[in-house]
Amino acid sequence: MNTKDIQVLYKYNSWANSRILNAASKVTNEQFISSALHPHNDLRHTLTHILFAEWLWRNRWMGQSQITPFLEEEFSTFEDLQTRWSMEERALSEFVASLTDEKLNSTFQYKTTKGIAYENILWQIMVHVVNHGTQHRGEAAAILTELGHSPGDIDLVIFLREQT
Repeated sequence: MNTKDIQVLYKYNSWANSRILNAASKVTNEQFISSALHPHNDLRHTLTHILFAEWLWRNRWMGQSQITPFLEEEFSTFEDLQTRWSMEERALSEFVASLTDEKLNSTFQYKTTKGIAYENILWQIMVHVVNHGTQHRGEAAAILTELGHSPGDIDLVIFLREQT
């Protein structure tokens, strides 16, 4: 894996997140927090899960071992979540832009939220984060579609076609 490839994946990730967040900005606060028949219960929890994963992994990649998680309850409104997401988007973009091929192919050590130590190659886990987001964006898209606010197609190939 090289930096050019990972940058394309993270531009896609940002684009897909943006499509979901733009659609989510159209729901009422009641819809944002109302229960849905999906793994993370509602739109707020689903979006927070995506954001938390990106934030958590970026912090691990940067060598931070003492990570205090944030909770869905911190985001009582979509606007609260969107503000935090904008901050994380900038930080993640800066991290991705700073990568070298050597760093991308190096190993890093981290501990899970349960304290179990692991070592992985950076690019593999970075691809995992994009893949993880794809799964949960699909869930968010289903919730949004049920609420009458479909984000439209969020596939990688649609993103790539728009880039040409």
